[in-house]
Amino acid sequence: MTDTDGLSGMTVVVTGGARGVGLGITAAFRAAGAEVVACARREPESLPEGVRFERVDVRDADAVEDFIGGIPDLDVLVNNAGGTPYLPVGESDVRRHAKVIELNLIAPLIVSRAANRVLQRRPRGGSIIMIGSVSGHRPSPGTAAYAAAKAGLENLTVSLAVEWAPKVRVNAVRVGMVRTEAAAAHYGDASGAAAVARTVPLGRLADPADVGAACVFLASPAAAYVSGAALPLHGGGERPAYLDAAATATAGGAPPDRRDDAWREDDA
Repeated sequence: MTDTDGLSGMTVVVTGGARGVGLGITAAFRAAGAEVVACARREPESLPEGVRFERVDVRDADAVEDFIGGIPDLDVLVNNAGGTPYLPVGESDVRRHAKVIELNLIAPLIVSRAANRVLQRRPRGGSIIMIGSVSGHRPSPGTAAYAAAKAGLENLTVSLAVEWAPKVRVNAVRVGMVRTEAAAAHYGDASGAAAVARTVPLGRLADPADVGAACVFLASPAAAYVSGAALPLHGGGERPAYLDAAATATAGGAPPDRRDDAWREDDA
């Protein structure tokens, strides 16, 4: 059984915690009894009851230092703020790609660095959780800068887990496709989202609450010996494209390769 009782009364900061995946994380920690501070550049219309909001640009090191320094009882930081538009590398100003990397990699470094100074002073230390992406582990045409940043974020995770041990645990959640209010921009209308969901082995897109539950686990006493880890949260991953290509070819009358050297039982 997952022990989340230890979260009651803990103080958690969630960057980008006012909407989408971040709101799911905020709500999950609040439901687990934590005191939650959500920060973002824009104030939301509403938040779960009891959640405090602070307007902060996580790319601004001075603003971050002031913000985190003002929370001396911090226990958990979740670096969730991030994202990208569709941005092919060869078709846009290089400064836009640099800004994507700044938001998705440099900003988590800035916030984590500030949080670590607080957490190292806490008797029981604390936990930092990075919200990564499956994009960091596969080709991501159209979002290459974002994917590169997310790949870097996982390396940052394992490096900080060593640098800041034993007082501070650092982990990542490697998130797959999620259904949020912005899903239409990525997957199209309801039928498009349903078609995409069918490519996931578990048959659905993740909900922000799924990401929140993973973060609560990593921050909880149940994960007390987990550090430097990247927890896959992708519903089983992505079905290999060659399986569908082979099925389509077979259905169209072209049989799969039956040569003796095409498949060997001792390779199974």
